[in-house]
Amino acid sequence: MSEAPARVPLRVLVLRPEPGAAATHAAARARGLRAEAFPLFAVRPLAWQPVPPGDVDALLLGSANALRHGGAALAAYRGLPAYAVGETTALAARAAGLEVVAAGAGGLQTLVEGLAPRHRRLLRLAGRERVALTVPPGVSVTTREVYASEPLAPSPGLLAALSGPALALLHSGEAAARFAQVCEAAAIDRSQVALAAIGPRVAARAGTGWAALRCAAAPHDAALLALAVEMCQEAAPGQ
Repeated sequence: MSEAPARVPLRVLVLRPEPGAAATHAAARARGLRAEAFPLFAVRPLAWQPVPPGDVDALLLGSANALRHGGAALAAYRGLPAYAVGETTALAARAAGLEVVAAGAGGLQTLVEGLAPRHRRLLRLAGRERVALTVPPGVSVTTREVYASEPLAPSPGLLAALSGPALALLHSGEAAARFAQVCEAAAIDRSQVALAAIGPRVAARAGTGWAALRCAAAPHDAALLALAVEMCQEAAPGQ
């Protein structure tokens, strides 16, 4: 009687920029995933013109990158209230001396819809690529671009990983579009590549033809990794 073929875990590709790539890679490995990090972008600071602190009721933060790359001008806003998109961003905001009044789990739009009545003038510190927001009546949002994600050439390791079945983790719409572009340029067979996206807007940027395309139950890293575990288990031979 011949032995059953050994199970080979699906390769899980972490594509987000550093330092997030290292954090996701470590968390994925801790969950038993065969994870490898191949960032498709590098984040760099942008020059920006600060808004006088007296003209701001609260800050709106969609990424910890705004605090990592905002520079010395951030010191002027110490003590101000801040709305952070998630707990990682909230931790960075507290480290920068801001008073976090809310750390959401449903995206910036949910935070904007739940503002305290006294917070009518918001300063949004954002990346060059960002999600559009619908602002409630009576609220003004001034946006400053403080960082940008610059595309990197795909590494030989990533292209080698895409020569067989793999699962790519998509943390942003820009990553989804860039990954699809990389696969097209390298003539990668999409039917061998599954995608796990952090949300529907991200998934929509990836296009079609993939082995699978699913969205996390909530827009944060823990939910995305839980989905990755589920998808890897479903893809395992003999399951």
